Amino acid sequence: MEHVINVVQPSLGERELAAVREVFESNWVGRGARTSEFEAAFARHLGVGREHVTATNSCSSATFIAIELLGIGPGDEVVLPTVSFVAVGNAIAARGARPVFCDVDEATLNPSVADIEAVLTERTRAVVILHYGGYPGAVAEIAELCRERGIRLIEDAALAVASTVNGRACGTFGDMGLWSFDHAKVVVTVDGGMLYVRDPELAARAPKIAYLGLEQRAPGRSGSASFHSGYDQALRSKTRWWDYDVSSFSGRSTTNDVLSAIGIVQLSRLGESIARRHEVARAYDAGLADVAGLHVPPPLPAGHTSSYFMYWLRFENGIRDQVARDLYERGIYTTFRYPPLHQVEAYGSDAVLPRAEAAAANTLLLPIHQSLSDADVDRVITEVRDRTAARLGETRAA
Repeated sequence: MEHVINVVQPSLGERELAAVREVFESNWVGRGARTSEFEAAFARHLGVGREHVTATNSCSSATFIAIELLGIGPGDEVVLPTVSFVAVGNAIAARGARPVFCDVDEATLNPSVADIEAVLTERTRAVVILHYGGYPGAVAEIAELCRERGIRLIEDAALAVASTVNGRACGTFGDMGLWSFDHAKVVVTVDGGMLYVRDPELAARAPKIAYLGLEQRAPGRSGSASFHSGYDQALRSKTRWWDYDVSSFSGRSTTNDVLSAIGIVQLSRLGESIARRHEVARAYDAGLADVAGLHVPPPLPAGHTSSYFMYWLRFENGIRDQVARDLYERGIYTTFRYPPLHQVEAYGSDAVLPRAEAAAANTLLLPIHQSLSDADVDRVITEVRDRTAARLGETRAA
């Protein structure tokens, strides 16, 4: 069998190894100067002030911090599209609040303003949206709705690291934005995340919540102004700098300089990574748009750019699972993300969301990453065309 084609795959090389080696040689591998540099670089990428971003050990941790910062708790409701990552539902439920799921468009798997508005109540404290596959969706319109209703908006931009609307970065339209740098993402630090907080006071609290709720900390070589402030004050008042206060009963969600050094290199390569992903998406569009029984992603609206994190197909006649199995047997991995959360028993939802359910039953994600060769892309196109035609023919003959 030919080599396996993965759905996702990191692109890590000598530059990342050299950056890690430098951190090792510095004898400081915890949170320090590299992490501060990574935060500053990411803030520049977003077009926001450095003080508004905090690096974390995962996007999931950033999600939990965001929900805590907003003070969401028992009796509150948080609206989110049912096609979302489970960490978002968990972060809401863990605070004793109720996740309320809305439907999504079957073609884009993003919610519309109407989808969100349909489930808002007087108990709604926040809305969390996912930019599915890197498509921005109706983020500007949803942000306007939330402002009008006095509701907080959190953008799960884990899949949208380079996505924009009219030049504005996804993740900065709402009150908070979340990004992922795990092994599967476009920017990879192996594990890691980033949190953007618009409000300056809440942004100043974020690093403290990320580190056990500590108000001050022995400085070491953290390179973080927020962690140094308590030490500097202690020195001026001639008190012991190793003492600290606790402002919240939080966990530890900080990252370190080893992972941040990788992130700095990966972020510098973002443009070329997105360009290659775009080439792959265009090739899939050209090679699959005319296949009977198959639908490619809709075109982006004017002014929108995508991170091309996912490329998804919608199948007719219930053949999705058979085609996925055929491709797997030929060494091409596919998947579907994300299974609808309203069908997860733990959340206790009784919602019926037909468009999301139809999308989950008929959508398949193809391999898309910057390491795909042209030969890989051609092979995927040929196999998808052949297997779709074969399975559709069987269905029609039955």
